[in-house]
Amino acid sequence: MNEPISNKADAPPAAKHQPAYRQKSVLWWAMVCVPVIVVLGLLSGQLSGSGADDPWFEALVKPDIYPPGWLFGVVWTILYALMGFALALVLASDRKEHKKSALVMFGVQFAANLLWSPIFFGMHMIAFGFFWIVMMVVLVLATIAYFARVSPLAAGLLVPYLAWVAFASVLNLQFWQLN
Repeated sequence: MNEPISNKADAPPAAKHQPAYRQKSVLWWAMVCVPVIVVLGLLSGQLSGSGADDPWFEALVKPDIYPPGWLFGVVWTILYALMGFALALVLASDRKEHKKSALVMFGVQFAANLLWSPIFFGMHMIAFGFFWIVMMVVLVLATIAYFARVSPLAAGLLVPYLAWVAFASVLNLQFWQLN
C-alpha cells in the first residue's frame, strides 16, 4: 500500500518569520523599558517607606496569608520586568490601529500602580489603599485586553501581574479588617 504523496497545500503552515529589524526593535525597547519600569516601581516602594522595616507597618496585625516580607521584593522585581517586556512588545509592534490606546491604558494602570505604595505605606490609608488596588485590578484587566489587540504575548506577560494584584487586594482587605 502506497501512501498518497502529499502536496504543499496539505503541509502545516510555516512559522511566521519575524524580520530582523523587528527583532532589533523589540530588543531595543526591552533594554529601555525593563530597567525604567523596574526602577520606577522599586523607587515608588522605597520612597513611600514600604516594607517590613517601617515601624508603622511592623506594628500592624498581619493576616494569616501574609507571605514572608522578602518575597515582595522578588515578586515585584519579576513583575515589573515582565511589564517592561510586555510594553516593549507593544511599542515595537506595527499594529498601529490599537497601539496608542494600549499604551495609554498601560500608562494609566502603571501610574495607579506607582501610587498604591504612597497611599498604603506613606499615608497609612489602608481602606483607601484597598479601593485603589481594586481599581488597579480593573485597570490591569483592561490593559491586558488592550495589549491582546496588539500582541497576545504582551497580554500574556501581564497575567502573573494580574494574579499578584488580585492576591494583594485580598491581602489589603485583610489588613483593613484586622487593623
